[in-house]
Amino acid sequence: MALLFDLVHYAPRSGYRFKRKMITNARGNTIGQLAKAAGVNLETVRYYERIGLIAKPARTSGGQRSYTSEDARHLAFVRRARELGFSIDDIRALLKLAVPGQQSCSEVKSIASAHLTNVQTKLADLVKLEKLLAATVDQCSGEASPVCPVLEMLEAPLTANP
Repeated sequence: MALLFDLVHYAPRSGYRFKRKMITNARGNTIGQLAKAAGVNLETVRYYERIGLIAKPARTSGGQRSYTSEDARHLAFVRRARELGFSIDDIRALLKLAVPGQQSCSEVKSIASAHLTNVQTKLADLVKLEKLLAATVDQCSGEASPVCPVLEMLEAPLTANP
């Protein structure tokens, strides 16, 4: 993060000086900068903080959140895991395992394997759904008719195994 002022080369033109504490506080990323860098919504950052998925950051003397580059890496990890469909609980476990010295590839593999099984099950269900919907749409003439296969399918009682 770039500072607004280069303190090494700055020569004040009057007797006024910068308060070093305030300049130091300006070094962290704001919540908006963090959200933009990680590619998430501002409210997502607040939500992740609220549920403890990311740590609450230090605050400036003005009460603003001040995030570090480590916070940005941590948030990017969470965002990527969510993109891959991992649950919040899985992400918590993965974050604990991602701490240096805590890495256990076998535990990570176990979490990822369980998630892969869930993804494969969902894909199989979607393929069944696609076939059912395609067959029903093919039966529809598209003309004004008192009988519509798509509506009949939607109105049909649910069965245990379609």
